[in-house]
Amino acid sequence: MRIQDIAKEAGVSTATISRVFSNHPNIRPEIRERVLKIARKYGFHPRLSNKRRNVVIVTPSKLEYPVQSYTEMLSSELSRELSARDYRTEILPQDNLERLDGIQFCAVIFAGMTDKIAEDWDSRFDAPLIVLDRILEKSYKGVFSVHSDEAQGMELAISHLVEKGHQKIGALIGTIGLGNASVREKCILESLARHKLPCDKSLVRFAGPENNLEEAGKLLRKGVDAIFCPGGNAGIITAYSLSLYGKRIPEDISIISSERAMVTRYCVPAQTSISQDYSALVSSTAEIIDARLDGRDFPETTVLPYKLIVRDSVSERN
Repeated sequence: MRIQDIAKEAGVSTATISRVFSNHPNIRPEIRERVLKIARKYGFHPRLSNKRRNVVIVTPSKLEYPVQSYTEMLSSELSRELSARDYRTEILPQDNLERLDGIQFCAVIFAGMTDKIAEDWDSRFDAPLIVLDRILEKSYKGVFSVHSDEAQGMELAISHLVEKGHQKIGALIGTIGLGNASVREKCILESLARHKLPCDKSLVRFAGPENNLEEAGKLLRKGVDAIFCPGGNAGIITAYSLSLYGKRIPEDISIISSERAMVTRYCVPAQTSISQDYSALVSSTAEIIDARLDGRDFPETTVLPYKLIVRDSVSERN
C-alpha cells in the first residue's frame, strides 16, 4: 500500500493524505477520518523520519495504574531529558489512545501498560513503543521495555532488614493484578526463603489504600518485626495504619517503602526506601528513540538496578 493508493481510494490528493498524517489543522474531520480508516484497513503508517521530533507520553488511567505520584515523577523526568535532546513532548491520556492514529510522532512512551496494547503495535505504527516499569510477557516487534530489576530491588530491602537483625518480615505490595504486584510477591517470597526466614504467603499481602489498615493488622497479628511496602504510596499509608494500632516506627516495628519525591524523606521518622534510578530510566528511553531515528539497533529490554536509601525507619534488633 502506497500513499497514492490511499489517495485514490479516499478520493483525495496525495497532498491531502500528507496533511492528514502531519495533523494539519485545515483538514475537515470527515476527510481525516476517511483517510485514517483506509490506512487502518490496510495497515498503512507513514515512514519514520528523523525530522519528526514529537514524542507522546501516555499517562495511564487510574483504574489501570492508580499510583499517580509515580507517573508524575516519571513524566517530569522524561520531559526534562527529552527537551534537552530537542524532542517535543505531548501528554496523552490512555483513554484517548485513538488520537495516535491522527498525529505524527517518532516514539510513544507508556508507563504501566498491558501486553494487549503491544500486540499489534508494529502493524499500526512505524515508531517505537517504549514501555516503562513493566515486565512484558513476551517479545513484540517495535516494542521496547525499560524497567527496574524487581528481584534485585526486593532482595535489597529484605537483606537490609536481615542485616539489622529482623527475624519475621512482612510485606504489603499493592493491589493484586495491577502494576508489578504479582512479580514482587514472588521475588519477596524467594528472598525470604534464601535468608531462611518465615516465607509463607500469609506474610506477603496485597493491600491498596482501601484495605491497608486491615492487612497491616493481619501482619501485626502474625508477629512481624518489620514491614516492607514496595510500590505506590504504601509506605506513608502503612505508617498511618501502624499509628492507629499504637505502633511506633522504628521502636516497635521497622518499615521500608518505595521512594516518593517530597514524601518519604519528610515522614516522621524519615523512611528508608528503595528507589528506581529515574535518571537512568529516562536516559535509556531517550537512547532508544535516538537509535531508532539513526537506524541503529537497540536491545529490546533494558533492566536497571534499584538503589537503597537509608534513613530512620529501620532500627537494630537484638
